[in-house]
Amino acid sequence: MLHLLYARFFTRAMKKAGDVTMDEPFAGLFTQGMVCHETYRQNSGEWLLPEDIEKRNGQAFQRGTNTPVVVGPSEKMSKSKKNVIAPEHIIDAFGADTIRWFMLSDTPPERDIEWTQEGAEGCWRFVQRIHRLVTDAASLPAIGTPLPARVDGAALELRRACHRAIAAVTDDLNGLRFNRAVAAIYTLANAIGTAGAVDGAVRREALETLVLLSSPMMPHLAETAWEALGHETLVATAHWPAADKGLVISDTIKIGVQVNGKLRGEIEIPREAQEDIVKTMALSLDSVNRALDGKPPRRVIVVPGRIVNVVA
Repeated sequence: MLHLLYARFFTRAMKKAGDVTMDEPFAGLFTQGMVCHETYRQNSGEWLLPEDIEKRNGQAFQRGTNTPVVVGPSEKMSKSKKNVIAPEHIIDAFGADTIRWFMLSDTPPERDIEWTQEGAEGCWRFVQRIHRLVTDAASLPAIGTPLPARVDGAALELRRACHRAIAAVTDDLNGLRFNRAVAAIYTLANAIGTAGAVDGAVRREALETLVLLSSPMMPHLAETAWEALGHETLVATAHWPAADKGLVISDTIKIGVQVNGKLRGEIEIPREAQEDIVKTMALSLDSVNRALDGKPPRRVIVVPGRIVNVVA
């Protein structure tokens, strides 16, 4: 708060000098949500710290005793109600990257966030997963090895997942949608973990992208992983990856099929499929045939790229 007061004082002084035309130091200010936690009280009404509580069989007790504790609603952390978590303890247990990752991943930044031990532990496991993906990568080709001229199968799907993640994370970070950016990174990590045996240059591209995209939120992990991939420079000085639009857009799309306004299923079609092909695929669905009860449809309306409406 003090730095904001200084900024306002400075802005007003500059305004008097004719150098600033705004009343406030910011044209727009993004307001973040609060960090919240359960509250705990003794029967006497005295507040207790979370570190003084242990839970057994769904009940809360004072640590080391059988004295029950009243668990209150989740409220913003405050010293008066003692529902605070010392960051030093979390950093010692999980590292600073885990705290950052959890606070960015749990909810949109403008909303309140519920701090939970389980959530922090889940984020810590993901930190370990990224480290394993990087350090377990066997026989990666040298940095700068060109990608093969043609990829297909699992390698193509991994490249698509990689570039979709680049596009999504870039857009979400620019829009302050940090939780959605985190979700896209989870998706990329899953794609790498399930890709199986693919070309080494393709795997290197995916791993390097995973590290680069996670670096704004987990800088310590990113630097360690970047070095493990063979880089001698800092990831902080590396160029942000650019998405290949040809890989972001899939060759196929999924669209829903309705019968008399009720969704009966979906079909996966080539992106540029002709209308008669889309109609044939929609009418071949068993769920659509059951809804038609053996009768021919009166009309089949195709909304390109969105949905097929069958009128019985």
